[in-house]
Amino acid sequence: MPDVHTTTDKKTPWRLLALLMAMTAIGPSTLNILVPALPGLTARLHTDPSTVQLTLSLYLMSLATAQLLTGPLSDRFGRRPVVLAGLTLNVLASLAAIAASSIEALIVARILQAAGAATGIVIARAMIRDLFERERAASMLGLVTTAMVVAPMVAPMIGGLLDTAFGWETIFLFIAVFAATVLLWAIPVLPETRPQGAAQTIGKMIDEARALLGSAKFHGYVLCGALGSAPFFTFLGGGPHVVVTLMGRTSAEYGFWFALSSLGYMSGNFTAARLAQRFGLEALILGGIVIELIGACISCALVAALPQAGPAIIFLPQVLLSYGNGLLLPNAIAGAVSVRPKAAGTAAGITGFAQMACGALSTQAVSALLAVTTTAMPMALQMLVIMLATAVAFFVLVRR
Repeated sequence: MPDVHTTTDKKTPWRLLALLMAMTAIGPSTLNILVPALPGLTARLHTDPSTVQLTLSLYLMSLATAQLLTGPLSDRFGRRPVVLAGLTLNVLASLAAIAASSIEALIVARILQAAGAATGIVIARAMIRDLFERERAASMLGLVTTAMVVAPMVAPMIGGLLDTAFGWETIFLFIAVFAATVLLWAIPVLPETRPQGAAQTIGKMIDEARALLGSAKFHGYVLCGALGSAPFFTFLGGGPHVVVTLMGRTSAEYGFWFALSSLGYMSGNFTAARLAQRFGLEALILGGIVIELIGACISCALVAALPQAGPAIIFLPQVLLSYGNGLLLPNAIAGAVSVRPKAAGTAAGITGFAQMACGALSTQAVSALLAVTTTAMPMALQMLVIMLATAVAFFVLVRR
């Protein structure tokens, strides 16, 4: 497959973008598709709910940490071989999960699934930076990152249908077929995009990584992306408790409202795709921060004024927060992977890890805060504080 180098061609490569979106979707869809089957797994594998929960938490941990390794490997050996190896690992791990006869074997298979899926997330971002200059890369990332929200929306529905009709094993068969399809698609289509002169020795890799980690601007972009996404994870961790437990609504009603906030995120992504080249990525990062701050302030005000009102008081501001996140995130990623283009894989891996780690911490924090309250105020305040920290990171590190 011939090398492809950075281009300023205005024509959008939809076929390649579709493949990169599919590669990106494997990770989040494989995480969420198993959720409806967790209660049944407890009985089928003769274990307890807390142990079954490890199939999610350890998957997420593996997905995050594997990105730290996958990025540098793609800088060293190329994007194409690393992602093909990752997709192959995901297929094999999915097949191993079907044959698992114990919860321990299933957990190991899930960890390996995540390690393989991480390659799609990291390398899709790195390849976009390889192919396009900075602002165009932000525009393309705005389209590709929609897969990160569409996949978690659709996957639980698919998993529930498969588990109910055929049993939990078919969930992993579906994942294996999905990943194998993407693998067979990628083999003839996916180009090698690593820049000429990229670090191909350990010494050069260390030099590039040192220069990357020494850049204040890189840390600013990473923090903006990670902190700017944290309100979404805060809401993900606290929203069900607020709506179902505190407000007494059904999980179906929560699902309806959550889909509304997801539409906000996708709208932000599409706006970023259209405006990145016109206004520049830093202007859109700032715009996303401002919109998220406004959403967080409205959330605090509504919860304070109408503490016993329905889900609208938290979901309507969340649409603004999600829109701002969709506007901010692809531009922050594009900025991070553009600081040292020859180390784009390493930068993409660090950015992905930071986003997931920050998200996990936010989810745990809001769960602890809501456990000792009867309103949604701790969740609203946490989102506001996080966005204030994002603004500080932007002005201190990115705009200094």
